[in-house]
Amino acid sequence: MTTASLSERAARQAEVVHALSQHVPAHALLWHSEDTTPYECDGLTAYRQRPLVVCLPETYEQVQAVLQACHAINAPVVARGAGTGLSGGAMPHALGVTLSLAKFNQILKVDATSRTAVVQCGVRNLAISEAASPHGLYYAPDPSSQIACTIGGNVAENSGGVHCLKYGLTVHNVLKVKGFTIAGEPVEFGSDALDAPGYDLLAAMVGSEGMLAVVTEVTVKLIPKPMLARCIMASFDDIRKAGDAVAAVIAAGIIPAGLEMMDKPMTAAVEDFVKAGYDLTAEAILLCESDGTPEEVEEEIGRMSDVLRSAGATAITVSNSEEERMRFWSGRKNAFPASGRISPDYMCMDSTIPRKRLADILLAIQEMEKKYQLRCANVFHAGDGNLHPLILFDANDADQLHRCELFGADILETSVAMGGTVTGEHGVGVEKLNSMCTQFTTEENLQMFALKAAFDPAGLLNPGKVIPTHNRCAEYGKMLVRGGQISHPDLPRF
Repeated sequence: MTTASLSERAARQAEVVHALSQHVPAHALLWHSEDTTPYECDGLTAYRQRPLVVCLPETYEQVQAVLQACHAINAPVVARGAGTGLSGGAMPHALGVTLSLAKFNQILKVDATSRTAVVQCGVRNLAISEAASPHGLYYAPDPSSQIACTIGGNVAENSGGVHCLKYGLTVHNVLKVKGFTIAGEPVEFGSDALDAPGYDLLAAMVGSEGMLAVVTEVTVKLIPKPMLARCIMASFDDIRKAGDAVAAVIAAGIIPAGLEMMDKPMTAAVEDFVKAGYDLTAEAILLCESDGTPEEVEEEIGRMSDVLRSAGATAITVSNSEEERMRFWSGRKNAFPASGRISPDYMCMDSTIPRKRLADILLAIQEMEKKYQLRCANVFHAGDGNLHPLILFDANDADQLHRCELFGADILETSVAMGGTVTGEHGVGVEKLNSMCTQFTTEENLQMFALKAAFDPAGLLNPGKVIPTHNRCAEYGKMLVRGGQISHPDLPRF
């Protein structure tokens, strides 16, 4: 950073601290480097930016006042939950405020009659199900980070999880959100009823990555815990057979509670970590779960087993106890930390493709491993075609980081070419800005900017994320024509 920019930062910092100190107690403001460093990135650790100021409000009134103050002095605001996001959506703005909502961690109401819960944005995903459990209920979306991630972050990214095929994403399990615009105006989207008057702005808010409003309170749906759940672990000696088996299960009219796929490198990593009992000789394994009444589960497990055998499964194991079922899932749930044990760093990609192309994308990724000279372990929400390839690299090696970026962009753009999208549940953040240029036209991006402007005319909420500018896409296009690829030269790194 130059002397001029350091001077600019110091002056801006003093201005922001003075403005916010009028509305929050002194302990709720952090600006010294040793205090703000923990906030410099989210789960995408390859890109980092030390916050100018971190604000930790404790009441809704303080959130409102802070936003009003930032709006008045034209200071960007980046809302942050638990920091478990994987696309850089919570990376701070160099001259703005990181608004941590960690202190809003209260479950306000669990209503067993209406099967709903009202929770503050900082409540952990898993804590909702724990609170609902005495009533025989739970919250269905279960991202792998559910022990730590917050419901506010889930709303921002429209998170899913291993059971999203049957029970849906966050958008399908939220009834209402409350919060504030950047100007501090209270807003409410959705309703306690099954429908709300006017435009369905709740669907626009869920997955908006903190660009439209700051969410402070969420009303979620709860569903009854199934009487029984059992899981099939099916082994395949060929990736294409495993991919075709996924399509065959859905084509048979079966909607499993969960349908996940892992390739051989991933099963080896997780088996060494959690001893889930995975078949290490298989090229790929599928985890297929059925839940419901004992009679329903028995019938569906039988049907799925028949389909999987017909598709070429070399071995099928069905859980015979809740302990064994949870052991099967422990490997899938620990795929990310298991990868961290075998590589200094990894970049977890997130795209979607049609189910029938699962084998095609896996084979394409194998070729990319050779091209970029990096390893990749794969775990998929196979039932809905949501990919999570984990590219393994060492961030201390600048060349490896660059090759990792190119590898990731290749996966995303190959997914688009196969009829998919550049993101499923992790969001765009800063990671996928270039790939958004491939997915959407300039006109489509302008329409997305127009929606943001309707909520945030000054562009102060999470600026520089999610929607690429026309100039960025034009430069990216020139790079592709020249046979190269633009990475993220404007983003601070390790």
